[in-house]
Amino acid sequence: MFTSSTGEVFYHPIGSPRTSTVKIRLRKAEKMAPARTEEEGFDVSIKEVSVTEERRPFILKQGDHRLKDPGTARANIAASVEEPNGTEKGDWARKNKGQTVLQQHLSYFDSDCDGIIWPLDTYRGFYNLGYGILLSLLSLIIIHVNFSYPTLPPGHWLPDPFFRIYVARIHKDKHGSDSGTYDTEGRFVPQKFEDIFSKYAGGDKQGITLSEVFDYMKGQRLFADPVGWGAAAFEWIATWILLWPEDGRMKKDDIRRIYDGSLFFEIAERRRKQAAPKETNGQTNGH
Repeated sequence: MFTSSTGEVFYHPIGSPRTSTVKIRLRKAEKMAPARTEEEGFDVSIKEVSVTEERRPFILKQGDHRLKDPGTARANIAASVEEPNGTEKGDWARKNKGQTVLQQHLSYFDSDCDGIIWPLDTYRGFYNLGYGILLSLLSLIIIHVNFSYPTLPPGHWLPDPFFRIYVARIHKDKHGSDSGTYDTEGRFVPQKFEDIFSKYAGGDKQGITLSEVFDYMKGQRLFADPVGWGAAAFEWIATWILLWPEDGRMKKDDIRRIYDGSLFFEIAERRRKQAAPKETNGQTNGH
């Protein structure tokens, strides 16, 4: 009997004609032993498969108890290590506890809170965020043409003639080739969110560059999923345009707040206040 360092046991009588073969297998098994991590009992990467070394998943540091059970989805808060209770600014998490995080993501566009997003709602929302006329129109078309039908109420089989999106069933719009941060019911999975930065971001993992985002999109790309590829590209490019970071790195918490939609309100309000003095000056000069 031979026992390798990996625990694999080989049974064969010593001195038999096949002993040399068993010894070769033993040496190979020891050579291919997984690279250990700081975690006890299992491996998150092995040197023989380089991609597991390059993209290590998020693991809570020993003694860090801020974020409990990161693999458990949160129904109504976008939790991270830094913000384990979700967005507390403006009492956002408490005010929106009756919606899933994915529904919260859309609440900015549902300005009349009727649970239905019309194409005009989307256009106004993007325009007020600073996307301009052309990009707002393009966003309207991409979003409503692709995402209206899956959200139709039960029993509706024909496409909606107005391409409306129904917030109550927005979880039906989850697509492939994404990070998995939203689960199939619209909840927020902290582990998947943290994995974006753990696997693809450099430096202190508190931000991500555009080139790292492209690496992320390639890494998350699923086979035969053109809709998912396109949706992921649209979402991340739109995010980059919205944030437009001066240092070239989108901040982790800004991205988290886009997931729960709270940042949309903040940016729109900031732009409204910036535009107000210009309008006042224009009226004064006119008189």
